[in-house]
Amino acid sequence: MSLLLQRLGRSEEIDEPKAIFADRRESTGEEDEYQQLKLEIHRRIVDEMDLAQQRQLTSGEQDRKEVEGIIGEYCNNVLEENPFAVPRADRQDIVSDVLDEILGLGPIEPLLKDDSVTEIMINGPRHVFVERMGKLQNTSVQFQDEAHLMNIVERIVAPLGRRIDESSPLVDARLPDGSRVNIIIPPLALSGPCITIRKFARQALSIENLIGFGSLDEEMAMFLRACIKARLNIIVSGGTGSGKTTMLNVVSSFIPSDERIVTIEDAAELRLLQEHVVTLESRPANIEGKGQITIRDLVCNALRMRPDRIIVGEVRSGEALDMLQAMNTGHDGSLTTAHANSPRDVLSRLETMVLMAGMDLPVRAIREQICSAVDLIVQQSRMRDGSRKITYITEVQNMEGNVIILQDLFRFEQSGIDENGKILGSFRHTGIRPRCMEKFEASGIKLPPEMFDAVGDEAAGDWGN
Repeated sequence: MSLLLQRLGRSEEIDEPKAIFADRRESTGEEDEYQQLKLEIHRRIVDEMDLAQQRQLTSGEQDRKEVEGIIGEYCNNVLEENPFAVPRADRQDIVSDVLDEILGLGPIEPLLKDDSVTEIMINGPRHVFVERMGKLQNTSVQFQDEAHLMNIVERIVAPLGRRIDESSPLVDARLPDGSRVNIIIPPLALSGPCITIRKFARQALSIENLIGFGSLDEEMAMFLRACIKARLNIIVSGGTGSGKTTMLNVVSSFIPSDERIVTIEDAAELRLLQEHVVTLESRPANIEGKGQITIRDLVCNALRMRPDRIIVGEVRSGEALDMLQAMNTGHDGSLTTAHANSPRDVLSRLETMVLMAGMDLPVRAIREQICSAVDLIVQQSRMRDGSRKITYITEVQNMEGNVIILQDLFRFEQSGIDENGKILGSFRHTGIRPRCMEKFEASGIKLPPEMFDAVGDEAAGDWGN
């Protein structure tokens, strides 16, 4: 099969695109005529280019402007022979579409370039949704058929040395720009191949950006900066899409540049600007079921790498035990994320994950480990209007009997919803002086004394319990 046809996901048996699409053109009109033109351009390129030229065209060796010029020439030749007129603006659209098919990920390439799109969800060849400003939107983007979509899938996984087929229908991958991709195909996905792309921001967000977005206020930012510099162990928790990884990346930027940081993730998403960073990424098993390297393996290995800080992208299973032990054995200032709906739920999930390590530990022993290891829980939530906010900053205090005592230090209080559906509310501190103030003072960190002044009756009670 021709290299370029493989790249385009077409079969060499397609000799007469006009005949194949004649009936469909009658029923779908102009859009199908454009589709026919693009297929004709594909065929002309394949027919007239030798294999060496095709390889050069698809390998990225040529500048995109040069490739665009080459495709433009073929496009003009086909259009001159075409019986119906195509406006100049539409000609450029056709050239762009062909370029995306050859050099990019086909129909979704414009979505990948759109900075307002944060997530792309493909449910089979005919249904493509995006997330903009926290809201899901349907798009007019479609693939030609399931084979076309599978070609895009192969284009994503092949450069990573991964494979996806009926025997291995699930894969987690990432794009060259770092965007995270999850793919599931038939027979598990009944509506056709499903792709979910969590886009990688072109520029890493700063704490100032999050303050501007309303995710937290300046007092909370000041407190979190102090917690990082005082080497507190922190868990960022929240639901799917709540912004946990973004928050983890932002607070990690407070780590001093003279420390050695080891990051551990399933798919590398963190972008730390410090110089001394070691990035580790887990690896799934190969087709023979061998070669798997888990997050837990990497956490154990990281302990031998002389880290000042260990950052685990997310704890999901038995690695939670190794992470807690690391926090308890001199690796203060470690960070991770976990899926949970509230600070109290984080503790329950940690208990469950520790038990998944296969160690038959008493529940009290597990809770004592958690209590001595974890200093702070930052609860991130996705609100109904699509915004992301820190709803709780909660301190893990001590054990009373068999119960871990939590104390909220900051929280978001919703006051209503405006006429546009936007959440209204404010961030408030509870007035409780945190136990970690001793660590702040030992580290020479000073916070404004009024930050933890009592606020009426809010200073009383165990908010997180």
